[in-house]
Amino acid sequence: MSATAGIASLPHPNRDAAIAAIGPQKSVTILGATGSIGLNTLDLVSRHTDRFRIDALTANTNVAELAALARRHGARLAVIADPALYGDLRDALAGSGIDAAAGPEALVEAASGPSDFVMAGIVGAAGLAPTLAAIRRGADVGLANKECLVCAGDIVMRDVRRFGGTLLPVDSEHNAIFQVFDRDRAQAVRRIVLTASGGPFLDLGMEQMAHVTPSEAVAHPNWSMGAKISVDSATMMNKGLEMIEAWHLFPVADHQIDVLVHPQSVIHSMVEYVDGSTLAQLGSPDMRTPIASCLAWPERITAPSPRLDLATLGQLTFQAPDPVRFPALRLARAAMEAGKGAPTVLNAANEVTVAAFLAGRIGFLRIAEIVEAALEMIDSGAPDTIEAVMALDAETRVRTVALLG
Repeated sequence: MSATAGIASLPHPNRDAAIAAIGPQKSVTILGATGSIGLNTLDLVSRHTDRFRIDALTANTNVAELAALARRHGARLAVIADPALYGDLRDALAGSGIDAAAGPEALVEAASGPSDFVMAGIVGAAGLAPTLAAIRRGADVGLANKECLVCAGDIVMRDVRRFGGTLLPVDSEHNAIFQVFDRDRAQAVRRIVLTASGGPFLDLGMEQMAHVTPSEAVAHPNWSMGAKISVDSATMMNKGLEMIEAWHLFPVADHQIDVLVHPQSVIHSMVEYVDGSTLAQLGSPDMRTPIASCLAWPERITAPSPRLDLATLGQLTFQAPDPVRFPALRLARAAMEAGKGAPTVLNAANEVTVAAFLAGRIGFLRIAEIVEAALEMIDSGAPDTIEAVMALDAETRVRTVALLG
């Protein structure tokens, strides 16, 4: 499994042609509109109504907020993932002229619609099918769902190349690399460095970490994120998943991907070249910056992110990640090196254990322990279809639940 051809499928090489193709308004579909990525995207759209208009919005179960957002932004279609909530959504949209739909198939249909840009912001493996639907119609896709590439990176990147779409990384780290990676001279890249804030437990000892609560784990010091992603940041599994994502997005080998803890979250990632140059993208920790970069690509738009004031900040600090206190990084690298179905197993087991931690069923340190046990238990070949990926995902979830005890 390798991504050495992936970068060629990211932006169109002819920037002028891409700019000329942009009409007076770009239509936008947001998968996961009520999450932090979706809300930040809507904030930017509302500030640039001359440039963007909303086509479709989706959400998991929050009918009231989805309906309110669809009305506020004049959406054509609103989709709720839970089919049991269709009636509630239909009633909430009554008289608005906005079409309502529900269920997994409706999510795929929303992604398959006519919009110019699709923000793939559904968290977890549930976002895979609709994201692939957008890719397979050749849309520009802002990828904020790292699990798509972790679970099915070979399939996703194959379809990006096959259908000629544009995959734009939204994660601040990958977006930073995207902005400074010289794709025309990829052989000159020595390594890429993903920066990590270290999360809320960067300086906590193992004994203290054993007793942290879900509310403490979701209190990220720099970023405003959903509960699952915040816990992943606290375990540093988030950074492990990002290593695998970067492996697919950029033409580098697994040993060319490193992680560096940078608590201020100002340098979002770096690309080191063979001549000793290191290029980095800097900015305040605000997701509207990378979202704006993707939404307006290949141009740029103004965003309300706080301006970076290095003089006021005073200093930037760095340290190597601690492999003992943060074993998730080791597990992710092992899964990346093993390839085949190991990244799919890693992701599914992590989703189950994080949910169990948030529900108070297991302690914080048990997350990595159970994920490691799942990786050792499940030995699979390389899933080469989405059906095979989802089957392995489902099997892993069943086995991981059994490991919870």
